[in-house]
Amino acid sequence: MTAEPTPAAINPVADAYPPPEIAARVCKVGLAKVTTPVPTMIALAVLAGAFISLGALFYTVTMTSGKSEPGLPFGLLRAAGGVTFSLGLVLVVVGGAELFTGNNLIAMAWAVGCVQTRQVVRNWVWVYLGNLLGAGGTALLVLLAGVQTLADGAVGETMVQIARGKIALDPVSAFARGILCNVLVCLAVWLCMGARSVADKILAIVFPITAFVACGFEHSVANMFFLPLGIALAAGGSAPLSVMGALSNLVLVTLGNIIGGTVLVALVYWFVYLRTEPAS
Repeated sequence: MTAEPTPAAINPVADAYPPPEIAARVCKVGLAKVTTPVPTMIALAVLAGAFISLGALFYTVTMTSGKSEPGLPFGLLRAAGGVTFSLGLVLVVVGGAELFTGNNLIAMAWAVGCVQTRQVVRNWVWVYLGNLLGAGGTALLVLLAGVQTLADGAVGETMVQIARGKIALDPVSAFARGILCNVLVCLAVWLCMGARSVADKILAIVFPITAFVACGFEHSVANMFFLPLGIALAAGGSAPLSVMGALSNLVLVTLGNIIGGTVLVALVYWFVYLRTEPAS
């Protein structure tokens, strides 16, 4: 009589990587990211800016109610918008791209000591600029495609309303929403590092990203798409949007994203799993 196989023997890779292994994998990936050649880094960053913008566009269409039809209740509509926005990070993670907010997790590799400060700064600067180029280029293509005319112009009105709402945020709110946003984005990336299949990664992304969108938190790369688009569409109207207000929002949200991703996720997990214990 043969012995029954153990669960591990049946499927030894069914479970996700445990958190200590995730931490080690994040450090390994962080080292790979900072040593990527600059041209490759920029190209992947442009892709990420475009991917997040496509998710933001999907969100915008989802949030638009037809002029003659009733809308969903507030919470359900926000949740639906969050699910559609998740497309952006799914494309980044599964398709492969360099996203500034997700790359804040490189701070864990920096804390361990396997990457240098200048390498982290170099990666963040080039990736941020690449994300900006990808998001701006996607916004231009959206305008040229006339997506703003959908639903008798209601989609365009939603685009302007989104940008106007972001510019109207007071500095403290913009900064705090940036922090909270990237806590959830980096947690989504962290969970993806524990996944073993594409389906696992997608499922790991959807809930944290839906939460940050539904709660109205602020993502710097998404705002690189929303703000120029809203400014361009409102330029010929009676209430144009402030370019300086948009720049102020982007700066504050970016700083908040950095704090949320590095301090509240990367460095916390470094402290828990990777710090060197003092000798007794």
